[in-house]
Amino acid sequence: MKKRIGILTSGGDCPGLNAAIRGVARAARSYFGIDCIGFRDGFRGLVQDRTFELTPDVLSGILTDGGTILGTSRDKPHRMPADYRVRDMTDAAVATYRRRELTALVCIGGGGTQKNALKLKEAGLNVVMLPKTIDNDVALTDVSFGFDTALNIVTEAVDRLHSTAMSHQRVIVVEVMGHRAGWLALGGGIAGGADVILIPEIPYDAEIVAGAIERRAHAGKTFSIVVVAEGAMSKSQANAVAKLVAAKGAAQKKADKKTASVRLDAFHAEHVNHTVDLTHRLEELTGLETRLTILGHLQRGGTPSAADRILATRLGTACAQVLSQQTYGVMVAARGRGYELIPLAEVAGKKKLVTLDYPWVQAARHVGVCLGDE
Repeated sequence: MKKRIGILTSGGDCPGLNAAIRGVARAARSYFGIDCIGFRDGFRGLVQDRTFELTPDVLSGILTDGGTILGTSRDKPHRMPADYRVRDMTDAAVATYRRRELTALVCIGGGGTQKNALKLKEAGLNVVMLPKTIDNDVALTDVSFGFDTALNIVTEAVDRLHSTAMSHQRVIVVEVMGHRAGWLALGGGIAGGADVILIPEIPYDAEIVAGAIERRAHAGKTFSIVVVAEGAMSKSQANAVAKLVAAKGAAQKKADKKTASVRLDAFHAEHVNHTVDLTHRLEELTGLETRLTILGHLQRGGTPSAADRILATRLGTACAQVLSQQTYGVMVAARGRGYELIPLAEVAGKKKLVTLDYPWVQAARHVGVCLGDE
């Protein structure tokens, strides 16, 4: 019986998704004789059995397109909104898989997708996952496609902001994406020549940041650029989170755990406007006109870079080869010039964070960038 696979994209969109879809489907069909269908809008399409054939005509011309021709969502099969309530729709996902007589399911996504894919594996499905995210925080892979393009966008934005900061003699704070990981802020800040870079992994002191800006002003520098990851926290905020996490871990009763989780969620919800508060605080401390620019979803859009097109194609075609060998329950990770298969159970729930000894951190310090901690 001829093999038949399904492909879906889940989580936030990013450049390179279409290149990955094309890589998997073209190699699967043309080289390994495997038919491919696509599920619309992530795991919701799998649950609702909304599909279309990934024919050569459908795949033609999508390599350079941003976004995903399949559509995406953040729905989880085991916690999906349905009938005005949250329901476990895993059985419906399994039923679609069986009805379509699939050999395997390819899930393209980040951390949340890993967890969902693992649950479907545990439900008996053959699953292979490809790592994508602009945050570059997928664990156990050298890099995730989408990151390089977003990094270029952040770098260009910082380049452009230099001219207006210099012209108006301002401090400009630039917020970039990255809830838990600071790869995008750190890389974009270094490449763009930022004077201050604040990332979630290194809690900052606003007075230290203000001191660095003031020293530039005293040295005759008329402007400063501060790149901030959206998840960056002050030292006091980081201590508060650590206490909430410890309380959540120490809670024994179910009700206590729920209360601790609610408090932690409330903190993160309140933290959303922290970059606005930081901008006001820096203006107050330095006496210099300070403005905030939030790049937001601009970082996700647009044509993928050459590096992302190549990476997505490389991992996509490797995925097709893995499927032809009937290897399942793994993530196809980028490793050097090749790839490595990582069991989903080993990667799901983990994040790749910036470490204090990472070369980018050391390089930033050596060229005089303030990271807010010293």
